[in-house]
Amino acid sequence: MKKRIASFSLALLLTAAACGCGFKPISQENSYTQPISTDYQPIPVETQEHLSGEPTIELPTEPPTEPPVQDTAVHFLAVGDNLVQKRVYQSAQKHAAEGEEYNFNYCYKNVADKIAAADLAFINQETIIAGHKYEISGSNFNFNSPTELGDEMVDLGFDIICMSNNHALDKGTGGLGAALDYWDTKIAANPSLRVIGCYRDAQDMENFRISEVNGMTIGYLAYTEHINGYSLPSDSPMKIPLTSQTTLIEQQIKALDGMVDAVVVSAHWGAEDTHTVSDGVRSLAKNMIEWGADVIIGTHSHTLETMEYVTRTDGTQGFVFYSLGNFISAQTDSFNMVGGMAEFDLKRTNDQITVENVQVTPVITHYDDGSLTNLRVYPYYMYTDELVADHGLPNSPWGTAKTWSWKVIDSIVQNNVPEEFRKLTK
Repeated sequence: MKKRIASFSLALLLTAAACGCGFKPISQENSYTQPISTDYQPIPVETQEHLSGEPTIELPTEPPTEPPVQDTAVHFLAVGDNLVQKRVYQSAQKHAAEGEEYNFNYCYKNVADKIAAADLAFINQETIIAGHKYEISGSNFNFNSPTELGDEMVDLGFDIICMSNNHALDKGTGGLGAALDYWDTKIAANPSLRVIGCYRDAQDMENFRISEVNGMTIGYLAYTEHINGYSLPSDSPMKIPLTSQTTLIEQQIKALDGMVDAVVVSAHWGAEDTHTVSDGVRSLAKNMIEWGADVIIGTHSHTLETMEYVTRTDGTQGFVFYSLGNFISAQTDSFNMVGGMAEFDLKRTNDQITVENVQVTPVITHYDDGSLTNLRVYPYYMYTDELVADHGLPNSPWGTAKTWSWKVIDSIVQNNVPEEFRKLTK
């Protein structure tokens, strides 16, 4: 059971701070200064009763009870890896208007309405956004995206930006610091924005990111399995929590669980280019749910993987998306082309949290030819026979899984999204 008292207290404190409430001493010049007579003698209780004509009434000494927590719900959307490789930002360059260098809206406009409609929207930003101080790059092992990409993510309506992935140190600690600086400017302009997964120091890491929406508080944590062989220098205060730090994970989930209504955890884990969920990933997911996570959003495999409810020992449940695959990418194998856009409701009823109405809409990365031009993403319900026939994947000189058809798309969906969670129409 969630510790709702802590959640209520947090909300009360936030409300007081927002209202500027506080206690002020009465100034000396306005205070009442007439001396009290030392001859005063209190009237006996019996006399008070006689004078009033009514007996005195003793007030109850029990403290007032807190008002009941109101039932509410938050509609949440989540997507996987925003893998902005070279051909992705080249498409954005090609469609830029006069005076612009990039137009990333072209790449994402087909799913913009779904993102905007959610109460909260999450994305794993696979590439760091360190700006032009560092080379804009989009190779498989070294990424840096222009700040226009981050601007577009915020404009689309993403509220939670996750930086926890294996590319966090592609431009070293300097690049990571520049990315954190950039996101700080976006937070200053958009106070409800939350950025998770990479932190300036231990204090920043323990400053849990929390949203309050529809009367519900939701907290976020994020962990990555590795950082492509890089590591933070021993003298760096920066923190990038890893999935191997299970003691830290348990402590953080339990601490955050006592502060909020619901806990959402991002986990960048598992093997790439496979739809198979490893035993290690399943075991860690089960532990996270047991410790208090309500939803786990898995990323990293660049493929769509299965999802399920996980039951705790007390009978309550959390939900795990083992991998939502790519949101967008310039990859060139068919299994990388289909990702998932997940939607669900976090519902609070009688002080209990449930994850309901889970639905996953497949999202398809499309480009026009073997050179990967005009790269963009479509939801399943907008994809057409003409687009299937014209996809550039079979003509690309890279990759090995080159067959592209409705049969391939539907096989990926059917094998990895249980029927009860599929959403194939708008």
